[in-house]
Amino acid sequence: MRRRTRHRHALLPAFAVTALLFAAGCSSAPPQAAGPTADHGRGGRIAADTSTDASTGDPDHRLTVAAAPAAAATATATPSGSGRRPRTSTLAVSSYDSRTRRAVISRTPAGRGPSRTPAAPSPTAAPTASAAPHEAAVGDVIASAPAPGAPHGLLARVTKVLGETDRGTRVQTEPATLNALLGDDTAKGTVPVDPSAFTVDKLLPDVKVSWSKAGDVHVGPKGGTVPLGSLRLDVGAEVPTAQGAPASAGASVSGFVQVAPQVDFGYGGTGTDAAPGSAYLGVSGDWTSGWAVKGRAAAATGTPLRIPFAKLHADPVLQVGPVPVVVNLDLTCYVQISGDGHVTVDVEQSLKGDFRAGGSFGPAKGWTPVSSADMKSTPVRASLAAAGTVKTALGAQASVGLYGTVGVTADLAPYVRGDASGTATASSDGPGAEAEGTWAVYGGVDLSGTLRLQLSVFGTPVVQRNVPLGALHREWKLAGGSLHS
Repeated sequence: MRRRTRHRHALLPAFAVTALLFAAGCSSAPPQAAGPTADHGRGGRIAADTSTDASTGDPDHRLTVAAAPAAAATATATPSGSGRRPRTSTLAVSSYDSRTRRAVISRTPAGRGPSRTPAAPSPTAAPTASAAPHEAAVGDVIASAPAPGAPHGLLARVTKVLGETDRGTRVQTEPATLNALLGDDTAKGTVPVDPSAFTVDKLLPDVKVSWSKAGDVHVGPKGGTVPLGSLRLDVGAEVPTAQGAPASAGASVSGFVQVAPQVDFGYGGTGTDAAPGSAYLGVSGDWTSGWAVKGRAAAATGTPLRIPFAKLHADPVLQVGPVPVVVNLDLTCYVQISGDGHVTVDVEQSLKGDFRAGGSFGPAKGWTPVSSADMKSTPVRASLAAAGTVKTALGAQASVGLYGTVGVTADLAPYVRGDASGTATASSDGPGAEAEGTWAVYGGVDLSGTLRLQLSVFGTPVVQRNVPLGALHREWKLAGGSLHS
């Protein structure tokens, strides 16, 4: 039985916490200017107040989309349509309780960052005797980067002010949508995810993590050769063989996955019925993988055997004009084997290309899937013996969402497939094939996935059912023929 172990590999800290408060009514007046600080602790990143328009959009309401800086500003504004543009603020989410949906909103004193000790949610705290004016009001919409109690960010509307605590104003909230913040603005952009922002769970013992980033920073055994912005995972493992197979038929797999993930975000302003005129959320990036399979691999039940070897998670924060938009990105890398247990193989395969998967919204068609993959394989060397089939894949399942709600899942599975009748040995990049019977080796890629109803976080109509991305399947022949020795 394969022993499964888990190892937490914590990489460099993710983006600093930020928060955004949009006033829908009689919120407190903006305070005096406060100097920016550099703290990753409690409550969120606090930046300077200004009385000027903090939007980075053009006069026609186009907002820039970029990775949020460590010192990302917060902002305050009245609802869209009121004529006021977002402004920076020192308001922050000090704590949040996901069970009761209660939050504490605080204001950091001028020139000081928040405490480095996270504050626990305090839904039952009593108002203080010397309560300051409320920092939040009914109708305020909060868009917060990861904060205590909200590790995936927070997008919520204040429904009730419960009073003051020693940490700030305690409020009751309900889920909100992005169109309440972005209104008539438009935004479109693709932002690379910093490889150092990922945490990695190693699900097999022999998994090695490497990455590199700007500034000549690299980590892991392959870090010096990994392209900037890429994350690489190397793996080696034993895989099941057919029942009754001889010891000499023992099967193993080794290889690597290298990916440079990007988040694609789009928002098209207010359309009919206050819903966005358009929206897009997806994941894309460059992909490289290479792997080798040896032995008589088999799936015990006849169905493909999937062996996850690493789980990765990151919460990149996009700065959409003045609004911090938290994207939740998960990747599960796996090896997949299917075969009848009759074919003894010695196969190597390398693939390189790019992929894109996501969901696009338009008022005419609603949510529609988007998927594409352009993969090219290097010459493959293959040895197949005995009649039968085998297929191996080294792939990744990705999910991308906003503020803790999954919106899109995608499964990218580059593979190599072999069929043999008799005994065959071949190489696709040179002569010298010898065989008894027929043989063929194919390369290919499968891309599938699902749109989830949680994409309504944009403010679009709720998807009543999960919408398949549609199976994208490409296959090409690498080598084969009918030969006789």
